[in-house]
This record gives sequence, structure tokens and C-alpha cells, in this order.
Amino acid sequence: MIHIVLRCLSWLVRSFGAVVSSFGAGSRVDRFVRRALGSLFDNVFAIGWRKNRRNQNEGHPEASSTDCLDEDDFDSREYRVDTTDELYCGYDSTWEVEEPQESPAKTTRRLPGTTRYKFSRFESAARDMQNYRHDYRLMRQHCNQNDNKPNLSFYLGEGYSSPDDLRIDDFHDKWKGDYEKLEYAHNYIQWLFPLQEPGVNPKASTLTKEEIKEFLENSKARENLLKSYELMLDFYGIELCNKETGQVTRAPNWRDRFNNLDSHTHNNLRITRILKCLGTLGYPQYQYPLVLFFLKETLINGELPRVKESVLSYFVFAVLDKRQRRRLIKFAYLHYEPKDEFVWCPVKLQMMWSASKPQKRTNGENDTCEVDMSHL
Repeated sequence: MIHIVLRCLSWLVRSFGAVVSSFGAGSRVDRFVRRALGSLFDNVFAIGWRKNRRNQNEGHPEASSTDCLDEDDFDSREYRVDTTDELYCGYDSTWEVEEPQESPAKTTRRLPGTTRYKFSRFESAARDMQNYRHDYRLMRQHCNQNDNKPNLSFYLGEGYSSPDDLRIDDFHDKWKGDYEKLEYAHNYIQWLFPLQEPGVNPKASTLTKEEIKEFLENSKARENLLKSYELMLDFYGIELCNKETGQVTRAPNWRDRFNNLDSHTHNNLRITRILKCLGTLGYPQYQYPLVLFFLKETLINGELPRVKESVLSYFVFAVLDKRQRRRLIKFAYLHYEPKDEFVWCPVKLQMMWSASKPQKRTNGENDTCEVDMSHL
């Protein structure tokens, strides 16, 4: 049907060509007709592309009818993705057996407007997250070389933040529950969750390799980081209910805090920083539970609509464990609607998952804290 419409459009272009040419190239009439026809072609293409995606997602005769593959099968040949895939992202190594050593070549794809916009934003985010997961290879020349180790000193209770001039205990003892201060102050987050990349506070220092090494070996520093994490979870209406696994749940005041989080989107950047810091300074096992929590809230419970895109483009791809990252993406796809607008993994994988029966429960995906199971 679509190809018939396109042939009709081609006939219209030829028919209007003679009329439009009489007004002269570049005239207002010429520009108007070109814009109108271009928009029409793009809309027709988008309809055809989405229809094709929907047909693919509904399954095909050769598709397996068995349950979705277990996480152990993610490394099978079925999960190898070709660079010609419509939604292949060269900055995302989630589905690669080996990490790419160089930046990918730019690939031009024909995608409909909404999908093209989403995929472009995802590519931009993927480049940033790849740099983080690869230990900032592209930023090493900018790393701070401060011999005083200000971040480590601050976390040991010996140094002060700048420009607030506060010790780590001041934040833990006096700022917890002070939501107004935590929302509108912007200089503290770089001190509580330092990274090897700069933030908006010019007086905060980026982490050095030496600081990271000593931080990981120091129990006091790691205990203080855990307190900082709980401080910010409370600010977002979340509780850490298992310090071993990192499992989280809604706090009693979650609705009020969710409303604040959804209306102040700069917190999306803060949460991305927190996830990165957890992975760098000794708590990578906390990344997966927090991201899964946000996926459930946004995709299943319908909460935090202004956080959802950051969850999919940034939070998921901050998870260092590739196997966990794959599970999160599959979970996201299975609960995302409409399916034809999902851009965070290649089309080939979407077709595989759509052709399979709903996945059986795997460890961790549906686990909830015993203190609160009502919202899941």
C-alpha cells in the first residue's frame, strides 16, 4: 500500500513541476510546495517504517516460541548485532563481545522524525556513558593532579568542601531531611559524589587515580560514601533496605519526593553522577537495583514521566556490569510502549524478544523489600 502511495506522490510532483516552475525557482510558491511535499514524503515514510516495526514486533514464522533467553544466552551468536541495524549505536558496546577501541564512524540512517530525534539523543548520551565505562580514556589528559587529595581528605573528615566550607559529617548530620537546601544548593553534589570528570562547581576537584585506589582501601571513606548515598535516596523518596545487595524501595514520603524529582529535572544529572560514583568508588553492586527501581517506577507504575528518558539513556548505561545492563535493557523493552518508538537497543534484539513468550522471573528483577510490596 505504501509503495502505491509513493508512486502517486511521484506523479503529483511531476504534475506540479510545470506549474511551479512558471513561478521561478526559489519563489515563495516554489518553497511552499517543496516544504509541503517534503513533509508529506516524511510522514508517509514514518507510517511505513512504524508499520514495519509493528509487524516485526508481532513475530514472524521462523521465530522461536520458547521463553526469552536466559541471561547466560546473551553471549550467543543470536545476540550479535550488525552495524547495519537501523538502531545500531556505535557508542554502545552492550551487545558487543569485545569493547571497541576507537570511536565509531558516523552512520546515516533513514528514521522517522520522532524516532530519529530520540535515537540522536540516545547516541549523544551513549558517547558520554561509554567514556565513563571505559575509565575516561578521552579525558585522561584533563585529570586533576592535586597531590593534596582533596576528595579523599574530605571523605575522611579531614578536609572541607568548597565553597561551602563544610565537613562530610556536616552534610550527613545537618543536611539530611533539609529538602529545600538539597534542592537549591548546587555546590555540594560534586563533593559528595566525586568523579574523574568536572562538574558545575569549579571549586570541586576531579578524582585522581591515586585517590580512587586509596578510597577503595579505606573503610571509613566507603562508610561515609554509603551515608551520602542514603542522604540522597531519602531526598528522592527512596530507602536502601538491603546494604548487602543495594536493594531499594519507596520511602513513606515517596509521593511528595517523586513530585519534586519530576518537577526539577536537574536531579536527573545528579542521579547519573551518583550512579557513576557508586561504580567508581566501591559500590558497583548498587547500580543495578537503583536503575531497576527507576525502570519499574517509570515503565510499570507510570511515575516520573520527566525522568523516564534519562533512566533509559543514562541510568541504564551507567551500570558497569554488561550482563546486568543487558537484563535492564530487555526489561525496559518488554515494558515500554509503544514498542516501535523504543530506540535503546538494536531492532534485531527487539524482534527476538517480541517473538518470544514473556520472560520468566529471573533473580532480582521482581524482588522487593519486605517492608513495601504494595506498589509493585
